[in-house]
Amino acid sequence: MPLQTVEPQRLYRQIAEQLRQLMTSGEFAVGSRLPAERDLATQLGVSRPSVREALIALEVEGMIEVRTGSGIYVQSSAPNQHPSGVNGNDVTAEWGPLEVMSARILVEAEVAALAANNAQKKDLQAIRNGLQKMKREVAQDEVPRWGDQAFHEGIAQACGNGVLLDTVQRFWQARNGPLFERLGDYFENPTSWQAAIAEHQAVLEAIEARDSSGARKAMQKHLKQAHKRYSASWRRAPAR
Repeated sequence: MPLQTVEPQRLYRQIAEQLRQLMTSGEFAVGSRLPAERDLATQLGVSRPSVREALIALEVEGMIEVRTGSGIYVQSSAPNQHPSGVNGNDVTAEWGPLEVMSARILVEAEVAALAANNAQKKDLQAIRNGLQKMKREVAQDEVPRWGDQAFHEGIAQACGNGVLLDTVQRFWQARNGPLFERLGDYFENPTSWQAAIAEHQAVLEAIEARDSSGARKAMQKHLKQAHKRYSASWRRAPAR
């Protein structure tokens, strides 16, 4: 069965389903190596990030194994959990990680700008606390996930718009799902954590200065850099 071009709706899931069918049918046999990410993107007529999200989903399912410096190999002809590796009752867990990052760039930049205008003292303290928690987590050689979440949700709380707060909280529901977690295994490491802390510091300083334009730009820069880190070449993160 040849690969087919796919429609953009729920793109990574469509890609994963095509590859899953090929593995289930035996066209990609257990133990065989899949085409390179670049080649799959060309054959499917999609972007490499979309292929990457699909491969991450299949790895979470236990169907493939990514071997750094060697390639991507078929590990099983059937998923060991719900297709795409997520709970079917949680819509946010099915969102593609890189698609979520793209949405965050648009939404959270404006949230930061609003926070610079509207933040109260208690809001500023909550944002500072989030950043301090990130620093403590990194100092303990831990993924600074909870401090990161507290920082961004603190900014959303400060913006003064409940719908935007709910939206940011849903981004974090997705961020704490299995696809994001596996992506982080590859692309997060102590160096990236330190970079993120410096980017967060710039956002905080702009909000504290009541500089809405600066807060918007600092948040855009941070999230674009985060997206870039997740889009880098495959590798295993250094041992923590």
